[in-house]
Formats: sequence, structure tokens, C-alpha cells
Amino acid sequence: MRQNYNQIKDDWQLAKILRQSEKEIRRCAFQCVNLTAETEMAMSHTYRDCIFIGCTLPQGLKRQTRDCLFFPNMGETFSYRNHLYTPDELYEGYILGNPESYKSCYDGLVYKHYLAMGKYADNIKETLARTLHDHSISDCLHEFLTQFNERSIVGVMGGHSILRTDPEYKQVVRLSKLLTEKGFLMVSGGGPGAMEATHLGAWMAGRNELELMDAIHVMRTAPSYKDEGWLDTALRIRQRYPQNDYLSLGIPTWLYGHEPSTPLATHIAKYFDNSIREDGILTIAKGGILYTPGSAGTLQEIFQEAVQDHYLSFGYASPMLFLGVDFWTRQIPVWPLIQDLMARGIYRNLILALSDSPEVIVEELIKFRDTPL
Repeated sequence: MRQNYNQIKDDWQLAKILRQSEKEIRRCAFQCVNLTAETEMAMSHTYRDCIFIGCTLPQGLKRQTRDCLFFPNMGETFSYRNHLYTPDELYEGYILGNPESYKSCYDGLVYKHYLAMGKYADNIKETLARTLHDHSISDCLHEFLTQFNERSIVGVMGGHSILRTDPEYKQVVRLSKLLTEKGFLMVSGGGPGAMEATHLGAWMAGRNELELMDAIHVMRTAPSYKDEGWLDTALRIRQRYPQNDYLSLGIPTWLYGHEPSTPLATHIAKYFDNSIREDGILTIAKGGILYTPGSAGTLQEIFQEAVQDHYLSFGYASPMLFLGVDFWTRQIPVWPLIQDLMARGIYRNLILALSDSPEVIVEELIKFRDTPL
């Protein structure tokens, strides 16, 4: 197998590669780095079979290359990235107490551009720029996830319309907090409702009950993502309860840009292409998927995951956990249907659990994580 490219993504990695003694640099992928900051060192080398993506290059460097590829930043408001978004980057320019300032923050500007060019753009430059952006997000996401045991990565699926005042919201917050404290990385679609509850719980990990109840109370003052104070309240929680000890991952999309991405996720992999994003959540959450009450989108995710587990697409099946007995047996009776399909052998290999108890869900996930395959 041919050697993979050495990825150069920050100033330290760039300085290290440019200070090597060999004159020729081979098979390096330079991603969003500024080689003009090291012009003399950069020009002292030749380059072969390298890739330069979104880089700033010294004048004349291209003449010292052979069999190299060059991809400039092509987006007007967005670009290729060498790390996942942070909430501070996504909401750069947003002013607390001034919801109108969203239109001029980074996320708002990208969404405005996205709508102007068309959600399904036919401009070839635009589609290429979006593809390169999403490629960089997937690359950064893969790199981020390498620091975790894959069976400690848990996805949460559920309705975006769940209000902060709903009992289900508080239940997901508590469950996510407990799982985060047990060493799990919580992942969601990064939007409102059950998704936001996931990240509020992860953000409040390690806090006491009074602090948790205060955070939930603050959030309840703007119950829906349609309410003017929805984003402000989440940002105020970050200010009131700062933390650097617990991580969570949100994977939203500009396709649903009218639903703001939660700033309570510490890392955000935001895509243009929703199909990549949806498949990605189910793919990376190898520690299990928790299904909270939802509607059409959640149903799609249930059966998509069931197919992956049935065919052992990634070598083994992961737990499919349903929170809410009444909802999944009576309101939307997915549970009896899947049980019947399992009994008739139409589905195989599925690991299933249904409960109203967060403790049961946690126990199932820990058992799966800690049991050797």
C-alpha cells in the first residue's frame, strides 16, 4: 500500500517539516497554512507529490514543485478548514442581546450566501467550494475522533421541536450529563430540541444538582429555537458555567440553517451536504444510538441504523436504545415492529433496549463499551 500523505495543519507542524534536512519534501498535504510566514525556509526546498489546500504561498514556490496539486480557497464567505468549528468561530460577530447581529456573524453570513446561491446550487464553482469545505470537515472529524475509544462514542437522535420546558428535554439533559461523566463522548445533530439537550447535559457534567437546575431554568425562558432569546440563553450558560474538561460533538448542516446550531457543543462539524452529515452521525456512534421521541427524521435514522447493524457494516452491531416506553410502543409503535421483524429473522444482530429509566440506558451502554468483542 502506498504511503499516506503527511498532513500539515498548524504552524508547529509546518515549522517542523520545513526545518528537515532533506532538500526535497514529498507526499505532504499542506492544509490552510501560511508558508509566507516561513518564506526563506519554504523556498529552500523543492516539493514533489504534495497537496496545497487553502494555503498562502510565497511567490515563485510553484516553480519548485513537481507532480503537486494546488487548491485555493474558493468560497466567498467560507473556506477549507484544518480544524472543526468552535462555537466562538461559528458565532464570531454575534452580540449578546442583539439577535439581529446573527445576520452579520460568521454562521449567519454563510447561511445567507448558501441561500443566495441555492441550497442545491448549479454553479460549478460553488458546488466545488462546498465539496472541498465538507471534505475538510470530514477529515478534521476523523482526526478528532481518533482520541476516543470508538465504543465510547454515543449518538442521540430525537425531535428538533422538543421544547426546553418539556419533560423529555430535562430527561435527555440528565442522561447526557451522566454519560459524559462516565467517559462517553456525546454526539448529536447539533441543533435544537433533543440535540441541544444532549450538549447542555455534556456541558454541565461535573456540576452539582443546584447548578444543573439553574442552567435548565435559564434555558426555559426561551423554550423554542423560534424564540428570540434562544441563542442568547445558551451563550449565557457558557459564560455562567465555563468549562474545559468535557467535550461533546455537534454535527449540524446549513440545509437546516433556520435552526441555529447549539453553541453548547464544544466541537462542531457543520456541513453543507446533509446526506454526508446524517450518514456520518450513525457511522461514528459505534458505542450506541439513543432514540428519544421524534418524528419522520428520527424514524429514518432508526431503520438506517438497523440496516447497518443487520449487515454488521462496521464489523459489529451497536446498541439501539429507545427512551420512552409509551412513545415507542403506542404513539409511534416502532418497538413492536422491530421486535416482530427480529423474531421472523428479517433483522438479525440488533442489540435493543427500551426503557423510561436513564439508569437502564447508562447500564446498557457501559456494558457494551466494557465487554470485549
